[in-house]
Amino acid sequence: MPHFRLDDFTLPPLPQTVGEVTFVRGYRNDYTRPDWLIEAHYEEKKFFLWAKPVEDGYLLKSEKATRPAPNYYIQQALSSFVTLLPNKIVSSNLPSIIKKTHLEANATILKSLDYFIHEAVFDKPLAIEVGFGSGRHLLYQAKKNPHILYIGIEIHKPSIEQVIKQVSIQELQNVLLLNYDARIFLEFLPSNSVQNIYVHFPVPWDKKPTRRVISHAFIEESARVLAPQGTLELRTDSENYFAYALQTFLDAARIELAIKKNTDAPITSKYEDRWRLMEKNIYDIIMTVKETSLALAENVSFDFHAHAPSWDRMRTLLHHTIKSSEGFVHIERLYGYNCDNYLLRLSMGSYERPQQLYLKAHEGKLSYFPHLPLASKANVAMHAQLSEVFYG
Repeated sequence: MPHFRLDDFTLPPLPQTVGEVTFVRGYRNDYTRPDWLIEAHYEEKKFFLWAKPVEDGYLLKSEKATRPAPNYYIQQALSSFVTLLPNKIVSSNLPSIIKKTHLEANATILKSLDYFIHEAVFDKPLAIEVGFGSGRHLLYQAKKNPHILYIGIEIHKPSIEQVIKQVSIQELQNVLLLNYDARIFLEFLPSNSVQNIYVHFPVPWDKKPTRRVISHAFIEESARVLAPQGTLELRTDSENYFAYALQTFLDAARIELAIKKNTDAPITSKYEDRWRLMEKNIYDIIMTVKETSLALAENVSFDFHAHAPSWDRMRTLLHHTIKSSEGFVHIERLYGYNCDNYLLRLSMGSYERPQQLYLKAHEGKLSYFPHLPLASKANVAMHAQLSEVFYG
């Protein structure tokens, strides 16, 4: 990721604006060698830069939980912020010229989760590909079926930028991309709204099975969002993943499955081409939905209805963990600006897929930053428990 290495770090006077980026304030994590969060606003993006102590100085980069896409925003904020610093730049991996290439395409094609939750109007049938990689299958399907809107979900940013370029070059009008965890994304789609879900050659995660896409919860949510006769299609070269996934599908109370082995796909990835040459077996599991699902519940609130707890109160909760059957909240770090303005870094949500986010106390109000938690079942439950711990 884009970064600077500095010989030391001194927070400049804030707020300041450099070009199009405003640096609002800095928050200190009070250790012997503190790390700092610097709140940055650039166009509609709000995020943190992170000055992290390392052996020979400081590493200045974007903070992962608030990182915007594409990298252009991070690069521009970093290059602007270092102009305010008295510290020596030891090294940097930023390009000499920061290009805005494909930023317009990014805005059109790469969407935020908020867009899908609050703004999207689906006037076409939907199909979803989870982990599209090089995009061969996604682009092939979109070109073949212009009447279907394809949503590609991927966490690998270079793959996203590569596919954005291809969507622009091929002038496809029916592809949207999302840089997010697909396991969470499904919880926000309307019931019975999707025709097909493709999960082709997911990472097997043999040593960390909780990171696998296919799970009981994913199958349950897929069954809810798929319309009657809609399908969830898993394609894998991993014997272990196939055996695990098959048993996970069979654990469902009522389901229709088809199993295939070494069948030809209409389009193959470069990895599948390689595995074919190695004579590896390719497995397909296809789940077909037969029933209509109930609609999602609405009107979820993540408000805090009382004055922000005091700094001293928050210090007593540092490293505190709240657990329940629905999920957990862990208070990881506390950053101070002053006693009335501070940040809490949280891990929050289900045990399998927690979300990292911040709580920001400002002018007596407590709110999530830079956006609300996802309105997942686990997050809704844990927000209520967090409010109970704060206010009793």
